Amino acid sequence: MKKRELAIVKIGGEIVNDEQTKNLFLESFNALPGAKILVHGGGKQASEIAGKMGIESKLVNGRRITDAANLDIALMVYGGLLNKKLVAELQASGCAAIGLSGADGNAILASKRPPEPVDFGFAGDIEKVNTDLLKLLLEGGLTPVMCALSHDGKGQMLNTNADTIASETAIAMTSYYNTQLYYVFDKPGVLTDMNDANSIVTELSEASYREMVATNQIKDGMIPKLDNGYHALKHQVGLVQLGNTNMLTDSQHPATRIRL
Repeated sequence: MKKRELAIVKIGGEIVNDEQTKNLFLESFNALPGAKILVHGGGKQASEIAGKMGIESKLVNGRRITDAANLDIALMVYGGLLNKKLVAELQASGCAAIGLSGADGNAILASKRPPEPVDFGFAGDIEKVNTDLLKLLLEGGLTPVMCALSHDGKGQMLNTNADTIASETAIAMTSYYNTQLYYVFDKPGVLTDMNDANSIVTELSEASYREMVATNQIKDGMIPKLDNGYHALKHQVGLVQLGNTNMLTDSQHPATRIRL
C-alpha cells in the first residue's frame, strides 16, 4: 500500500514575531495539500519576556540554556501564548489545528540532557515521538501544532529545540508516511553572503555545509537546523528544504535543498 505524503513544517520565532510575515505564512501553510504538522519555536519572544522580568537568557551555538526560571517562561510562551495564538489563527482560516506540547498525549518523551560538555539545564533529548497519536490526529482531519517542549514521563517538562522536534517527528512518521521536512525562516535559504538575498545555495551537500561552518559562513541558529536536516535525510526523510514562506506553495521559488 502506497504511503501518503506528510509535510512537517518548522517556523522560527522571527516568522511568529512579525504579524504580516506570520499571516502570509499561515495562508501558505493552510494551502498545503494533504497531511501536515506545524512545529514552532519562539526563542526570541521568550527572551523578550525574560528580559522584561529581569531574567537573563543564554545561548550556546544557537541552543538555549534553560534554568528553572527560563523553563517557566518557555512553558508560558511556547506552550501558551504562541501555541494557542497559532492554533486560533489557523482555525480562523479553516484549518482544524490542535496544539500540542510534548506532554499532551505523551506526544514527545525525552530525557534531561547530561551536564557535560555544556550544562543546558532543563533541556530534553528526545527518546520517542508518539507516532500513533499523531497518526490518529491526522487521520481525524486535525493538524497538530507542536511547540518546543517535551517531558520526561515523571512530571518534568523540558525545553527541546524546535528544529530537533521537527526532524525527529519527520523521521518517526516515516513509519506511516512519506515525509518532507521544511524549515521556514526569514531568509530565502542558506546564503553565501548574509547581506545578499540572491546568494542562495540551492543545493547544499553535507561536505559543503561542514566547509561553510569552518569558514564561519554558517553559524548560530542555522547550525541546529542543518544538523537536524542532514540527520533526517540519513533516516529516510525524503526531502529537506530551507527557505522562506514562498517555497511552500511555489516549487520553483529559490530555496536550499540539502543532500548527503
